[in-house]
Amino acid sequence: MSGGLGMKAANALFSSLGTTIFTVMSRLAQEHGAINLGQGFPEGLEPPDVIEAARAALTAGPHQYPPMMGEPVLRQAVAAHEARFYGLDIDWEREVLVTSGATEALADALFGLIEPGDEVVLLEPLYDSYLPIVRRAGGIPRLVRLEPPHWDLPREALARAFGPRTKLMILNSPMNPCGKVFSPEELVFLADLLERHDAYALCDEVYEHLVFDGRPHVPLMTVPGMRERCVRIGSAGKTFSLTNWKVGLIVAAPALLEPIAKAHQYLTFTTPIPLQRAVAYGLGKDDAYFDGLKADMQARRDRLARGLEALGVGVLACAGTYFLSADFRPLGVDRPDAELCRWLTTEAKVTLVPVSAFYAQDTSDSPPPAHLVRFCFAKRDADLDEALARLGRFFNKATQP
Repeated sequence: MSGGLGMKAANALFSSLGTTIFTVMSRLAQEHGAINLGQGFPEGLEPPDVIEAARAALTAGPHQYPPMMGEPVLRQAVAAHEARFYGLDIDWEREVLVTSGATEALADALFGLIEPGDEVVLLEPLYDSYLPIVRRAGGIPRLVRLEPPHWDLPREALARAFGPRTKLMILNSPMNPCGKVFSPEELVFLADLLERHDAYALCDEVYEHLVFDGRPHVPLMTVPGMRERCVRIGSAGKTFSLTNWKVGLIVAAPALLEPIAKAHQYLTFTTPIPLQRAVAYGLGKDDAYFDGLKADMQARRDRLARGLEALGVGVLACAGTYFLSADFRPLGVDRPDAELCRWLTTEAKVTLVPVSAFYAQDTSDSPPPAHLVRFCFAKRDADLDEALARLGRFFNKATQP
């Protein structure tokens, strides 16, 4: 080595990021033998026939690159799915793209659609990958905060966030982590803002088949005037409870999909054929599958909510996803949510995720709420019951003189 010079710095944005809260808490759960209700992966819901379809496709081959846009059979199945559930007329050849997971789909869309200096409107709390991708693509985040416990859309604040430099809004519905499902009236309000400011919507709808209590899932794309402005993202991992498959699905008008596909071809390029063909099979399953998934998950939600309420924990409403937010302050616990989650993991042996992790930590004058934790209820009944029993024993013990 010469001159004693240090190495040039790596990318400042990614170098500054910490490890995701999901990985941090899952590692802590393993270290302490805790039941992990933090990371959002479902258990006991995997459809055997979809897995068998993947096995058969793997055996049959081929084993070389599939088309960059995705296997035709899957793109056709996506178009049929959009017509079946939402009445959308989709051209499978020009309006459907298969990606290696919904997170790649988000990156493709943001890299393909925004320029440095474009403003992107986001709603907090938000999924943790949104901000890093927006910033790396050169976008300027404009954050609007939804407030617990009802998570109503703050219409005046949202209208103020839009301006002449607004290129795009990210809409997550059903919404992780708070379980909000946007109402038709709220979607119409959003559509009006997008039209007035000539902006696009990147619609993260990975929990589209997990909407409860008889509510429908209404894609923003179905609102009048939105067909050409929306990019709709779905996830086979969420729809079929197979999160390690990483098969994402994008539906968008050709003018939007073309630059997104250009980004995709330089990221992952393709997704394994057996998984694509199995997802195509799965999307064609009858209504009993999709209705059963929804009913099963709603029953798990209700099981956990009843158990928490019996312990005296405050439970917030959950209209969709597989996440339930809760407030431990009624038990006399006033620890910040991140500290509470570590305490419960190490002492009660139950792992949760702090809701404050779903807020930007450096762009707001006011701190995020620090009294809510997120439970994942997409777990086996036995694990939910054991987690409740552990919390009951711990808090009973902790409150004894």
